Amino acid sequence: MASSSHAAAKTFSLHWGSGIIEEEAQIVTAYHCPTIQLLKFTAGAAAGSHDIRFCHYDHHGRFQRSPLIIDEKDLPALRKALATTPKLRRMLARLVGR
Repeated sequence: MASSSHAAAKTFSLHWGSGIIEEEAQIVTAYHCPTIQLLKFTAGAAAGSHDIRFCHYDHHGRFQRSPLIIDEKDLPALRKALATTPKLRRMLARLVGR
């Protein structure tokens, strides 16, 4: 199951700024919900910038503060979820040199 770009804007707050999750690609697996997010900073020292966050949520929608691990077999589903996140895909393409 894949989803992206939730209707209600999600927010985040970090030590160096806060803002909205502009785009999100998320899949559901047996153990957790791997997620890639495009963070748009609207306040704080990082205001006006974008970051990529690789994270995961549990099956109840709670953010998890542990390393993101993605099974190789789940990569096609995550790629499909990224299909509706054009800005995030462009940033990821720069990461891999495309």
